[in-house]
Amino acid sequence: MSRIGKEGLMFGLEQPSHWLFIILVLVVLFGAKRLPDSAKSIAKSLKIFKSELKDTGDEKKPDSDQTK
Repeated sequence: MSRIGKEGLMFGLEQPSHWLFIILVLVVLFGAKRLPDSAKSIAKSLKIFKSELKDTGDEKKPDSDQTK
């Protein structure tokens, strides 16, 4: 069970002004046209990563069943 301190969730980013600042910085750094493409590539990478983790977990299950 995780404990939440006084700073709140997400490293103290519970106020809308904090999120707006982060979004503004991202738009300035990457540009408004590149943000959707970057988000798509990050989502695709996370999907591949999760599937690889799942495959790794599936490979370990038969080994543990055979040792019993």
